[in-house]
Amino acid sequence: MLESYSMENIHNKKTSYKASGVDIDTADSIVKDIKKISKKTDRPGNIDSIGSFAGLFDLKEAGFIDPIIVTSTDGVGTKILIASDLNKFDTLGIDLVAMCVNDLIVQGAAPLVFLDYIATWKLDKKMILSIVQGIVEGCKISGCSLSGGETAELPGLYSNKKFDLA
Repeated sequence: MLESYSMENIHNKKTSYKASGVDIDTADSIVKDIKKISKKTDRPGNIDSIGSFAGLFDLKEAGFIDPIIVTSTDGVGTKILIASDLNKFDTLGIDLVAMCVNDLIVQGAAPLVFLDYIATWKLDKKMILSIVQGIVEGCKISGCSLSGGETAELPGLYSNKKFDLA
């Protein structure tokens, strides 16, 4: 059960990420691994920014003149439940990229960069890297760069073995 977070409780207790159930060391290790595997998605215009707070892309370097940016976001929905039941997560990332890319190409846009968001009860390095491997594969298939994203450890929000992906 979560404790009430009144200002009085906050001022009377020492707080830390670790005390809240968030493991910064594991998160940093996962980001390092994601940085390595995302290199497979490099394309002209991509500026190496994995681990930063935002992804960077140089449109001129990619050969675009007078571009219009088309953006999309999506998730994989209940496919997460199937992946969890099968303990197979690598195809979720491919599907995630496909959902977003499909929404772009019907507008006549070319997929350039991809950002992901993984929110989970606890950092499970094997599961997260499996998802990211799928995202990398989806990016390679569609010709876009994995430019960054967010991996959020939210033990008070998600129960055991639950996560979301967008």
